[in-house]
This record gives sequence, C-alpha cells and structure tokens, in this order.
Amino acid sequence: MSRPFALLIACLAATLPAIPDASRPAPHPAPAPLRASATVRRWMRGMTLHDEVAQLVFIAFHGESPNTSSREYRKFMHLIRETKVGGLILNNASNGRTIQRAEPYQVAAFLNRLQRLTRVPLMVAGDFERGASMRVSGTTEFPHAMAFGAAGDPALTRYEGAVTAREARAIGVQWIYYPVADVNNNPDNPIINIRSFGENPQAVAANVAAFIEGAHSDKKNLVLATAKHFPGHGDTAVDTHMNLASIPADRDRLERLELVPFKAAIAAGVDAIMTAHIAVPALAPPDLPATLSPAILTGLLRNQLGFKGLVVTDALDMGGVAKGFSTGDACVRALEAGADALLMPTDADAAVKAVVAAVLSGRLSRQRLQESVIKILSAKEKVGLDRRRTVDLEAIGDVIDSPEADEKAQEIADRAVTLVRNTNNLLPLAAPERACYVVMAENRYSSQGQMFTAQLRRRVPRPELAALDPSMPREQIDQALGGLSGCQSYAVAAFSSVGEYRGSVGLTGELPHAMETIAAAGKPVALVALGNPYLLRSFSNVAAYLATFSTVPPSEYAAVKALFGEIRIGGHLPVTIPGLAALGDGIQMAATHSGPPVGPTP
Repeated sequence: MSRPFALLIACLAATLPAIPDASRPAPHPAPAPLRASATVRRWMRGMTLHDEVAQLVFIAFHGESPNTSSREYRKFMHLIRETKVGGLILNNASNGRTIQRAEPYQVAAFLNRLQRLTRVPLMVAGDFERGASMRVSGTTEFPHAMAFGAAGDPALTRYEGAVTAREARAIGVQWIYYPVADVNNNPDNPIINIRSFGENPQAVAANVAAFIEGAHSDKKNLVLATAKHFPGHGDTAVDTHMNLASIPADRDRLERLELVPFKAAIAAGVDAIMTAHIAVPALAPPDLPATLSPAILTGLLRNQLGFKGLVVTDALDMGGVAKGFSTGDACVRALEAGADALLMPTDADAAVKAVVAAVLSGRLSRQRLQESVIKILSAKEKVGLDRRRTVDLEAIGDVIDSPEADEKAQEIADRAVTLVRNTNNLLPLAAPERACYVVMAENRYSSQGQMFTAQLRRRVPRPELAALDPSMPREQIDQALGGLSGCQSYAVAAFSSVGEYRGSVGLTGELPHAMETIAAAGKPVALVALGNPYLLRSFSNVAAYLATFSTVPPSEYAAVKALFGEIRIGGHLPVTIPGLAALGDGIQMAATHSGPPVGPTP
C-alpha cells in the first residue's frame, strides 16, 4: 500500500463512526472525510449508508421520456427518486428489427428534467466510441477506431476527442466510456475488432493518449475519458456479453502488449478505466472475471500501474459476470476488488441492498465504501455539476454536427481507405458503367448501403445493382443476382460490424453463397469490406480488396470515391490478415478522376 493511500485510509478511519446496527439504517450518516472538498462534504452530509451505496450505481436509459403512466416510467422514477442512483448511461433502444439512436434534443430535455429531481446531480455517461453518433442521431458521424488506426495520424483522433467532448456536454453527458485500449491481435474476436485502433500496441497507445488529450482540451466542455477494457480484451474469441472470455497471455506478454495502451492512458491523465469480464489465468483464478479480481484491479491496476482514478465495471448484466454471480454478489465482489462504479447491475435495488448488507456485516468497511463515493462525487464536481447540471436546449444546434466537423469526419474516412489487393489494376474501375454492384447489408431494416447507393447513382445514373441481406432465402438471392446483366466486373460492398450477442463476425445467412455465386461468374470481383477487415480470409479469391474499417455513412461515401478513383488511397492495415496481408500493408494510389459536381444527393 502506498503512503498517500495509507494516509487517506487513516484519515477516513479517524473521521468515521462505528458501523451501525444491522437492523436499521444509520440514524446519523458518517461525516465526509477531511480530504473531500467542501462541495463533496456538503453533498455527503445528508446521506445515509444506503444513499452512499446508491451513488456508485449507474443505470441505463434510452434518451426518451416514457409515458408518465407507464410501468417503465414508474420503475425508472423509483430508481432516481427513491433508490437515488448516482448516474445514468445512455444506451440505444431497439424496436426488434434495428437499433434506434436517440434524438439529441429529446436526450437533453429528459436529462434536464431528471437533474431537477435530485439533490445530488446525476453523472451521465455514454459509450461514445465513434463520437456521440454511436448513441445519438444528428451528431458528427466519425468512423470506428480502426479507421483512425488505418489513417495513421493521432492528430485526427485528438480532434475526435475534442468534438466528442463538445457534443456530449451539449446534450448533458459528462462521462465518455472511450477510448478502447484493447489491442485487437485476434482476427476471430467477435466483439472488439474495428472498435480497436489495431494490433500494434504502440500505435494503439498513441491513439488512446491522443483521444484523451482531445477530450480534455477544452475546459469549458470537460468530460471524463475512460480507457477500456482492462487488462485487455483484444485476444479473445468470445463475446463477454454472452460468456466469460479468457486471455491466454502470460505476464511477460501482458507487459509487452495488452498493458501498453493502458499505461499510455494513465500517463495521459485518463479519468477512468473500465474493467473487462475476462479471466486472466496468469494473474487470477481462471474462472474469475477481471472485474471481480483484487489481484487485477488493486494489485495490478492500482498498486503496480499506479492508477488513482475511477474504476468502472463493464455492464454487470453481461453474461461474462451475470452467468456466474448474482447481482448482489457481483457488486460486492467488484467493490472488494477495487471498482468504484457499478455499471448496469441487473437489479439496481438488489445491488444497493447487497452492498449495504456487506458494509453492515463488516465484509466491506465504511471507509472503503466512502473512498469510492468521494471519487464519484469529486468527479461530478470536476465536470462542473456543482455549478450547473442542466444544458441550454437552444444552444445545442450550434454545437452538434457542425459543417467543419462533418468535413473532418469525411476526411478521416477517406484517409482510412486501404487497398490490400489490386490484381490487374482492377481499381479504380476503368468502366464503372459496365460493372455490376452488389450491396450486402447486415439487416434488411438498417440504413446500411443507402449512402453507397446514392453516391453510386450520382456517378452511374442507372447502375446494375442488387441489394442483399441475411434474411433473404437462397432463391431470392439467386434471383437478384441473376437479374444483373452485362457485368464486366463486380464491386461488392459488404457490411460486417461487431455487435453484442452475435458471437461471431462476418457475413451471415446466405450472403457467403452470394459471394460464391458472384465468383462463379468468372468476372473480376472487387470486394469492399465496410467494417471487419478480416473478410478477405473468407473470400481470398477476389481480384481486389478494399477496406474502410467502418460501417458509417462517411465510410460508404469514401468507398465509392475510392472505387471511382476520386481520392488518394493511402491507408495502411492496422492489423494482420493471417496468410494474406501483413500489418502495415497498403497499396498507395493517387486520385485519377474528379467527382461529380457538388450538389444534393439524389
């Protein structure tokens, strides 16, 4: 234990009363430790033990206000007013077909309303991994992290950090669960993949530090930045939303690879580190998630790496924890391990009750609890929630989705495009009007491919085009492909992203059959991977292979421009495609054509 930490414990012990009777709440809450600021002491002065525990709990919301007579609304209000949770995390809603992003003004108005209901302000978080656009519509559409890795310029990542902070604060979000510090060196990783900057630990570290610097660059729009998922989720082949994953690395490999970006994050002043629901047999028992491991969170992260900021668990409703531990047990174990914030327990009331019981029984000390409470409250003060907790709704329009930021996001998507293979100089397309185009979306109801198709039609007024998705039976796919005529070549735009509870990444349904059918036509095929760059492993016979490392509309636009020779292609692979392409590969190609006249997209 370090000397400053020991002094803090001593101060806490000197200022706290004995643990109260287990049969009832403490009638006189423990005073805040002397090292807490005046604001934090004021907030803690009226708190019971229950209230202190609740400050550590963060629950999900979808950014929209449910009907006040609905059961959902009453349950949510109970957690805000009576349970008194300390914070929220913005998640996307789903209509059963597609993921629904929130509307910025609705998010801000709802949060303003909630902030007025609480004595202690709420901390609001979001997984803004490609900017706020990951969760909120109408904000700047940055590509995924791996696109930044391919572009190879941390200054672009720094810019993303600054814009993300500005847009987040405009809608009432203060805590960003980003950057991803995982080194994706496993091509079969079904959940990290393009969320990572790549497989080179030094390059990942440079981008991680750059995002943190950008997020901290404007003190008026300061956000908390979070490096995730400690101690490194890149070398796994299991989605931890479904099951516990395991990292096979020994301690030496961890030092050389997984821990490098986290060390860089700490050196850059990262505010928080999020835990991973992965087992690390080199450090802890093989069936214990890192989230619940004292050896990993306290022994490694706190004591050896010297991290003094907030430790937040990954969502506790994920299978990597929830399948092996009850809500209450997981929350108590996480705090024992060294966590400060409990994210999305399956039952927030049960979580609070279990932690209160652990304190009353002596399993957790009141001092230990208050260390985390003070950290949470100090973070709220750091981002200015003691001065203002609501946002100006009329000012949102001048912040989000600025023309300058949109242009920069498009530049990043353009610079990320990487040409891995180009047999017989198939690209840029010599006769685009005689090519056939196939768009393979991941979901029939998604907007994937709309930008690609719109930009294609600006260049080829009546293209031979087929739109496919995994829900289509083989007969329908064959019919769609059979309807294409005069194909001298094919350009296939294949979307493949990562998502929880899928368990794999790649083309699904009958889309692999569609690729086989296209290849059987005997014409050269240019495959554009919109997202997962490892698709080439499944379709290694294509003549040309172009990777964008993202599925966002700017990446679709960049892909079209690359096919038509309208942009310089200068990206480099930030990962290895085993047996096919090496880290750093990328065919450089100058622009050869100008695009269509500037104007509205049809």
